[in-house]
Amino acid sequence: MPAQFPDFRLGKVLATSFTATLTERCGAAVERIPTPNRLVDWLAVSGLAVESCTTAQLAHARELRESIHAAATAAARLAPLPVSAVQVINDRSTEGRASAVLTPEGNRQWRLGPTSSVEDALGVIAADAISIITGERDGRLALCSSPTCQAAFFDTSRSRTRRWCEMNTCGNRQKKARFNAHKRENPGSAK
Repeated sequence: MPAQFPDFRLGKVLATSFTATLTERCGAAVERIPTPNRLVDWLAVSGLAVESCTTAQLAHARELRESIHAAATAAARLAPLPVSAVQVINDRSTEGRASAVLTPEGNRQWRLGPTSSVEDALGVIAADAISIITGERDGRLALCSSPTCQAAFFDTSRSRTRRWCEMNTCGNRQKKARFNAHKRENPGSAK
């Protein structure tokens, strides 16, 4: 993958990992899929490899990403789901024709069609979003506590009390800011 692009933030939940292709939404936003080829890269590392992607398909992918983010944010806040977001998620879900197949190792793998593979991949992502937004999966939707991030994430921790989308980024940044603020207020206490 080209070095000029920021790293992907990959989690265990496909739909929320997809929404993490745009990070720091409430600060200096970071677009992690700025080009069609970069979407191809993300799909490949997410187990949905496609041969190519057009600019129009990238636009559909970003529309789906923002719709999933809007619906997941509303669900995490126990607010009504935005009708337009629901429509986009449903449209992408029904446009795809991917098939789940069982591997010899006992894992699920997605088989995408030869002619509409980006649409198939977006359909898989939309279906995953539907399963987490509807509560079909064990976990809860939550929003990152970082004031610049506010990413929707799927909390599968035992206590369901996770505060950050990623401890290595948002969590560490917030803890460091708190530590530095404490150090400034109490200069002699942090040695």
